[in-house]
Amino acid sequence: MTDAALALDPGLVQRFAEIVGDRYALTARRDIVPYVTEPRGLWHGRTSLVLRPGSVEEVSRIMRLATETRTPIVPQSGNTGLVGGQMPDEGGGQVVLSLSRLNRIREIDLLSNTVTAEAGVILQTLQEAAANADRLFPLSLAAQGSCQIGGNLSSNAGGTNVLAYGNARDLCLGVEVVLPTGEVFDDLRKLKKDNTGYDLKNLFVGAEGTLGVITAAVLKLFPKPKGREVAFVGLPSSEAALALFGMASDRANNALTAFELIGRLPYEFTLAHAAGVVRPLASDWPWYVLVEISSGRSAEDARGLIEDILGAAIETELAGDAVIAASLSQAEALWNFREVLPEAQKPEGASIKHDISVPIASIPKFIEQAGMVVEGVVPGARPVCFGHMGDGNLHYNISRPVNGDDAAFLARYRAVNDAVHDVVRSLHGSISAEHGVGQLKRDELIATAPPMSMELMRRVKAAFDPAGIMNPGKVI
Repeated sequence: MTDAALALDPGLVQRFAEIVGDRYALTARRDIVPYVTEPRGLWHGRTSLVLRPGSVEEVSRIMRLATETRTPIVPQSGNTGLVGGQMPDEGGGQVVLSLSRLNRIREIDLLSNTVTAEAGVILQTLQEAAANADRLFPLSLAAQGSCQIGGNLSSNAGGTNVLAYGNARDLCLGVEVVLPTGEVFDDLRKLKKDNTGYDLKNLFVGAEGTLGVITAAVLKLFPKPKGREVAFVGLPSSEAALALFGMASDRANNALTAFELIGRLPYEFTLAHAAGVVRPLASDWPWYVLVEISSGRSAEDARGLIEDILGAAIETELAGDAVIAASLSQAEALWNFREVLPEAQKPEGASIKHDISVPIASIPKFIEQAGMVVEGVVPGARPVCFGHMGDGNLHYNISRPVNGDDAAFLARYRAVNDAVHDVVRSLHGSISAEHGVGQLKRDELIATAPPMSMELMRRVKAAFDPAGIMNPGKVI
């Protein structure tokens, strides 16, 4: 146990290490670095110890010792979170609890259409296991190759399929949670109907590790679609995109499984900076949408639906141009364009990001008003707007002005953030749609949420974690 700036007592570090074994108690700085470095580089944590338990029993023993010694614990899954919820502070006295070794798929039940998976299972691994069983697990995120189920549930992850299947909370039937005391709450039930008291699992889903450690969950599976069609559409305005969404919803109903909005600027950034992408449409448009139709009936049904929708949209001039994928590889290429889009913004310099939601009908109004307030705060700043229009969630990211200075732009972070979030609140929206609160939005949540909401959350926190050791400094 070397190279660590031990903010924890060495004797206590040894007691924790004995639970998991020295191999899985990381104290060397070179081993710890991946656990204290997050994707955006906004937070730089420190810790004396990363624990990697291999069983629920080991997690339970860790939590009992943590409560006994008042040692703060920071649960961490794939470390792909974007709001700092998985990061320790800079004091070095918080222990990172990595769930990555709890990575078994315990059961796939085809009759119940459920999968029971441990917290460290990588999302893509779960998707593939479901597909091999001729089922669909619909949660889909850009980070699915590395994010893990425990983090997905703790942050109530959304993604591209929320429109049809809901977010992580909607996909969860039961959880197994280790409480701060070390007690295990075993609620791994497959019931779709259960009205026996409070729905306790939903206290932990979305709690960002502040109430307990999710170690496993029962999740819903769905029949694999028999037909799937993907189209990329060019539109004259965000109002036209909204109207097209209404038309598609009316005609396809539950078969409309994705409706992704993409602005002209992120479209251009992707063409300029993303490797291997192909221009989807011959001509340029102010706005684009990626539409997916999935049919449980047949491939012909899905094709007929999307052709009907796009034909009517072009005939009524809601849409200017459209292309329907002619093969599976072309469909994947269209989705890849959307998935690599966030990374394509990086070469354009510093950016200020927002993960917001507003009522779907208010999306064009938000885009207009947010554009005006951003221009007022930083003239020349470039709104990069894209997201899940079908569920009202937009990623409204602001790139610095062309040839602007990164540091000067980021110095205006709070002013830009406040201006955009003021527009969100005026439209009765949310400042955190799918990424969570973590550290990034904690102070703003506390300052702007209804006082009674904050008071109730504090009461819940005190009831489950009276010692205050669970992921301190996050959410509340």
